[in-house]
Amino acid sequence: MRYQISGKQIDIGEALQTHVKTELGSVVAKYAERPTDAHVIFSRSASEYACEAIVHLSTGLTTQAKAKSHEIYAAFDSCCDKMEKQLRRYKRRLKDHHRERAEPVELMGASSYILASTQEDQESEPDTLQPIIVAEMETKIPSLSVGEAVMQMELAGAPVLVFRNEGENGLNVVYRRDDGNIGWINP
Repeated sequence: MRYQISGKQIDIGEALQTHVKTELGSVVAKYAERPTDAHVIFSRSASEYACEAIVHLSTGLTTQAKAKSHEIYAAFDSCCDKMEKQLRRYKRRLKDHHRERAEPVELMGASSYILASTQEDQESEPDTLQPIIVAEMETKIPSLSVGEAVMQMELAGAPVLVFRNEGENGLNVVYRRDDGNIGWINP
C-alpha cells in the first residue's frame, strides 16, 4: 500500500510517519484485502490537531475518517479507530451480501460546480438569474448497486452521493434524510 503522509503548515517527523504506517497498515490489512493507497493529512487549528485519513480500496470504494485532539498522536489514534469501525462495517456488509465485487467500480467523468451563496436579503430580487460559479472541477461518478452506494456514502461521510445504478444504468442519488434514514432517488 502506498502512503502519502503530509502536514498543513506543520512538520511531520519520521516517528509519526512510522507510527501512521504501522497502525493504519495493521487496521487496513485486517479488514481490506487489497488497499491501494492511503492519504493522511495532519493540520492544526488553535490548540487542536486534526487528522484526516482517506484510504482507497481495490474495489473502487473510498473510506474516510477525521478526528481532532490536543495531541497529534491522539488525533491520529482516534482517526484510526474511526477508520477501523468503518472498515469493520464494510466487511460485515460484504459478508451479509454473500457477494464480492469481482471487478473494480467503473467510473464516469462529470463536471462539478461550486456556486456562490448570496448573503443578500432573501426578499429582494437578484440582479440576474445566472449563478456565480466559484469553482469548477472534474469528478467521477461510480457505477454501483444501491447497497454499495449507501455504503460508499457512509464510508466517505458524505450527506449525498450521485451514482450510476448498475441494475438500470441510470443516474441515481442516495442521501441522508433529516430523520436519520437514507433516501434514494431513482428517476
